[in-house]
Amino acid sequence: MQLMKKKFNDTGVCVPERHYMADISGKIKKILEMVAQGDYFVMNRPRQYGKTTTVYMLAQHLKETEDYFPIKLSFEGLGSELFRSETAFIEIFLLQLKNVFNLAGDKNMETFITETVGLSSIYRLGMLLTEMVTRVGKKVVLIIDEIDKSSNNQLFLDFLGMLRDKYLKAVQGEDFTFHSVILVGVHDVKSLKIKLRPEEEAKYNSPWNIAVDFNIDMNFSAEEIATLLTAYAEDKKLPLTDDVPVLSQKLYDYTSGHPFLVSKLCKIVDEEFTRDLEAEKWTVAGTDEAFARLVNEGYTTTNFDEISKNLENNKDLYDLVFKIIMDGESKAFNMSNPVISQGVQFGILANLSGNVAVHNKVYKQRIYTYMTSKIDTSVHMEGYNFRDNFLLPDNTLDIEKLLLKFQEFMKFQYSRSNEEFLEKDSRLVFLAFIKPIINGKGFDFKEVQISEEKRLDVVLTYMNHKYILEL
Repeated sequence: MQLMKKKFNDTGVCVPERHYMADISGKIKKILEMVAQGDYFVMNRPRQYGKTTTVYMLAQHLKETEDYFPIKLSFEGLGSELFRSETAFIEIFLLQLKNVFNLAGDKNMETFITETVGLSSIYRLGMLLTEMVTRVGKKVVLIIDEIDKSSNNQLFLDFLGMLRDKYLKAVQGEDFTFHSVILVGVHDVKSLKIKLRPEEEAKYNSPWNIAVDFNIDMNFSAEEIATLLTAYAEDKKLPLTDDVPVLSQKLYDYTSGHPFLVSKLCKIVDEEFTRDLEAEKWTVAGTDEAFARLVNEGYTTTNFDEISKNLENNKDLYDLVFKIIMDGESKAFNMSNPVISQGVQFGILANLSGNVAVHNKVYKQRIYTYMTSKIDTSVHMEGYNFRDNFLLPDNTLDIEKLLLKFQEFMKFQYSRSNEEFLEKDSRLVFLAFIKPIINGKGFDFKEVQISEEKRLDVVLTYMNHKYILEL
């Protein structure tokens, strides 16, 4: 039977037999140490951050040991039926348990779960779990993925409360329960605001204060990215014209190690570029071109759509990101600030040397062009910014002519604008003005930088030329 060809995966769980994967054994080892200590914790990270792949790899490691029995469940796709009543919740939960034992080939435990009928309360479920853990005879580790589907439901809180109560009794020798519990989702259950009834104000209400903090960095390091490229090169018998460390550092510089973005850039190079390169070589230039394609506003992914949606739906977060990217303001990083915390939760913001920063260059550029395009659609520039009007005979840009034309446009359109507009908003209009001129030609990414003099610079690249404009 012919083996399936491996590929870079940017959707769903990654499987070693089917996908090129970075070696995350270091992260798995740290999580296993938490499990060994009997920790209960929430693996909360933004969407498409490799959480499901990590818990899959973790469960595989636990299955290979003699001491542990992992039970990996998911609340994905169960719908509102799961929380219709305690009886319905317990029934579906036990069905998932039964399936776990069935797949493990443990007919005795499968029969034990099957013969359990009529449970109508979370308390009785807790008693059943005590007997189940005792019968298994190993350290049982419960992993529940996609908890965000249910984390605002009172039944789920009651379930967590039962687990907490059993944990506290077990450490005092008064009960038997799961050795470790891992909840996986975007939110940290400890900090959710729960609205128990429609007429009530949302309040902090966490039954999960027994959980320890999950501080393991889920971003890929440059060294972990190098293992991904090495595995790919060996499989493809591909000569890398640049050293793997150089390429992996380039990928890290663009993505800050975001697992989805690393995979996406590699996928673009592999599927769209290497077949066009001599001897199918992977170069730094190819990586740069993949970045330029990924940040192009015409290239869309559900990940980018999620970023835009979260910014549009949260005005305070939008305003903060706008100030950082467009105005070049510096803000101290403080996770106690709810806006900053929200930005981190969505994967948009990160801590950079004590200051708030956009997580990576890909997001920074995508958000930059997205915010600029909102100006573009609100300002009429027809007749001013045709690209052909600003090209020299060698197809390079006539920057002086471009700036003079923009000056003419501003004098005509905004001669009566107030001083505040000219200082701030006219900069955005300029960014929108140049957008159709440089769009789609070469590596047309733009980078906002702040110098020591607090001057805002815009860097344009057109074909093989770079232009730095001081605003």
